[in-house]
Amino acid sequence: MKSHIKSLDGLRALAVLLVIFDHWSGDRLGFPASYLGVCLFFVLSGFLITGILINSKSKDEELNQSHWKSIKLFFIRRTIRIFPLYYLLLFILFLGNVSVVKENFFWLATYMTNNYIAYKTSWLGNIDHLWSLAVEEQFYIFFPFLIFIFNKKYTKYVLLFLVIMAVGIRAYFFATDDSWIRPYVLMPACLDAFGMGALLAFFRKYQKDILESKLVNFGFITSLILYVLLVFIIKNQKEIHSIYTVVFLRFFESLFSVFLIAVLLIDNNSIVQKIKVSVFENPIFMYIGQISYGIYMIHNLVYNPYHTNTNSLIFKVFGLFDTINPGLSENIFIRIVVVFCLTIFLASVSWFMFEKPVNKLKEKFNY
Repeated sequence: MKSHIKSLDGLRALAVLLVIFDHWSGDRLGFPASYLGVCLFFVLSGFLITGILINSKSKDEELNQSHWKSIKLFFIRRTIRIFPLYYLLLFILFLGNVSVVKENFFWLATYMTNNYIAYKTSWLGNIDHLWSLAVEEQFYIFFPFLIFIFNKKYTKYVLLFLVIMAVGIRAYFFATDDSWIRPYVLMPACLDAFGMGALLAFFRKYQKDILESKLVNFGFITSLILYVLLVFIIKNQKEIHSIYTVVFLRFFESLFSVFLIAVLLIDNNSIVQKIKVSVFENPIFMYIGQISYGIYMIHNLVYNPYHTNTNSLIFKVFGLFDTINPGLSENIFIRIVVVFCLTIFLASVSWFMFEKPVNKLKEKFNY
């Protein structure tokens, strides 16, 4: 079990690296890496949260006790993990007189950033990325009740419905010629990612034989091929936001993500499996996965090629390189190395000085 947890920590690292490198490079990686990274986060959340909820529900049923305590503990533990850093950062930016935060503080403080972006069909500069945290929080609000209310006989059908519904919502927005932003950021339109992750957790708990079959390896290879083909089609489309990106991209990203997680959960001795697991259990990857929340929170604030002011601190850091070699800071590789090191440093400070001590409070609220 520990090996699986290590691998999933490494998977968090992969997700956050896909996002930050795509953002910092100005979307130059050649494929929609940040889209895939965010989707991988959603699938992971669906998988991990559902696993926790299903186990809590089973324990309650064994003890013949109400589910309310488990639901309360779930919300308390999520609050301890998510809220402190989020609100600390908001207040720092607010006190720092960051205009986009002051002007939209209500939306940010109530985790409705994604709804605001959808309503305005425009982004929010250096705090654009907070939309995905709003989606996750909105998912947490209603999802536990679905797991506890429905009998396990119907749970997988409810989860499958969420997947189909999300694709249908995106198809509706595309068919009505609406802005691509709305089906991208609205929580219901993201539920295929969460739903697939949740289905994986369900099968792992109740139908584990499926995960131990060759179907998983076949599904992983097939989903990877389908994802690559879709990316190839997208790159050859004249329109940036076509039916392939608006309706199908998240579905195939989710499919690939869920099979990637499934492959990491398999216990076997194949050489390929050992290579995969060893990559995700690399100490560097594991550390990045551990501090991934802090990395994600601050990466866009450290540097955003589209919105960072040239008078900002990071450009002064870039300027130091120009004293060594004029024009050196214009090199995209140099820029990414600099901002990566700075982001890792700040996220590490956040983890050891703030997040980790606060997270210890969760020990008082064990399931």
